[in-house]
Amino acid sequence: MPDHSTIVRALRRACPAFIAAALLLAGVGLKVSPSAAEGGRAIPAPAVDLPAGPASPAVAVFAGGCFWGVQGVFQHTEGVRNAVSGYAGGDRATAIYEVVGSGRTGHAEAVAVTYDPARISYGRLLQIFFSVAHDPTELDRQGPDIGPQYRSAIFPADAGQARVAQAYIAQLDRGHAFASPIVTRIEPGHAFYPAEDYHQDFLTRHPTHPYIVFNDLPKIADLKRLFPDLYRAEPALVGSGRVN
Repeated sequence: MPDHSTIVRALRRACPAFIAAALLLAGVGLKVSPSAAEGGRAIPAPAVDLPAGPASPAVAVFAGGCFWGVQGVFQHTEGVRNAVSGYAGGDRATAIYEVVGSGRTGHAEAVAVTYDPARISYGRLLQIFFSVAHDPTELDRQGPDIGPQYRSAIFPADAGQARVAQAYIAQLDRGHAFASPIVTRIEPGHAFYPAEDYHQDFLTRHPTHPYIVFNDLPKIADLKRLFPDLYRAEPALVGSGRVN
């Protein structure tokens, strides 16, 4: 379980969302506009993708704001075997939640997605990442969370992933898929470090947490709405020890 300081920090960084969601949970008749939380949007699939691979798993690492919601989205994605919250972009010694929160470590809150290339491609994961997991036009922030540790970034495992990601960003910008340019950074050559246990499976374990209710459950609904063929109702949880 997180200590008191961790809980306070999480609530403070989500203050606007916390207030609105708390009112909702208390039964107050508050109407929340769709723009209050990050809203998913339909975007075209990538024109350039990696070929379908064998059944051996591959790993993709994405950063898009607080890792609770990004992890939850990919845990509900067909073809994903595992999704782990963690840190990427900095050194092992600073891959600690309270230290990363300073915004001075180089780390971003990230999620390592282990997937089956025979069931889902890297390009389709990118499509979900840009469409529902976060807003790729927000610079060094996502929703109520502000700082470089919440930046939009892709940490490619190899040149092939980097090439597909670069081509897809160019495709989306060229087609004006978003009202503003995409600010997602492609950052190769960085290791991924898993986050503390209490961050894993957070969305599933705390579905009534105000931050989750306001910011992240809408992402799961958007995944189901926009990608019905890739949505899975039962998440692939870290804590279950299962390979799905």
